[in-house]
Amino acid sequence: MATFKLTIEYDGTAYSGWQRQPDQPTVQAAVEVALRHVTQIYIPVIGAGRTDAGVHALGQVASFRTDRTMSAQEWGRALNALLPSDISVRSVEPAADDFHARYSARGKLYEYRTLNRAERSALDHNRAWHIRKPLDTAAMREGASLLAGRHDFSSFQGSPTDNENPICDLRRLEIKPEQALLRIEAQADRFLKQMVRAIVGTLVEVGQGKRSPKSVKEILEARDRRAAGMTAPAHGLYLVRVDY
Repeated sequence: MATFKLTIEYDGTAYSGWQRQPDQPTVQAAVEVALRHVTQIYIPVIGAGRTDAGVHALGQVASFRTDRTMSAQEWGRALNALLPSDISVRSVEPAADDFHARYSARGKLYEYRTLNRAERSALDHNRAWHIRKPLDTAAMREGASLLAGRHDFSSFQGSPTDNENPICDLRRLEIKPEQALLRIEAQADRFLKQMVRAIVGTLVEVGQGKRSPKSVKEILEARDRRAAGMTAPAHGLYLVRVDY
């Protein structure tokens, strides 16, 4: 049996997230259907992260095992010929037998995009959160600086579970304005459910003057989701890279 590592790009607009769900279109299911067409058998695909409905990916990683004799290049061509146009396999690489897309990961990089201008976008309405009024990016940077490091991020976790460890090492949180586009990059060893979107929603409220930058530390220390800001819309979020 050979193990292959896939790097996948997708527009999440039409999908109910990455993870396979009954009677719902998902990215994982689409990849597994393509594999079935090639091999004529069901092959499970393991993803590095379970992106939510509407979330996009530039570099989702998945792995699968097969006894089918095909090169990495042949797998890439075959899958891209069968996948819908909003999912693309960017690369296929042979991997070690013990490689696991989820459990072998050492960190992830996410990017959140907001369009900060009065006019909405016709092209990016499903790819960036439109915020009409100008944001105070200096205040957002000040608030973001208080979140960097290893902390309990319970205040930024959606739907907490009793057995999930809320401690994450947020290695980088940067605010990057590019004309009307504002990118927020978050890199950590791991992320809690909807953690990036909750952080973004809170920082946007700081940028709108609804919260002070210093309040971000109080929110973090509260360890209570009710203390933080809104959950930013899913369509502005991108899984950029998975580190191994």
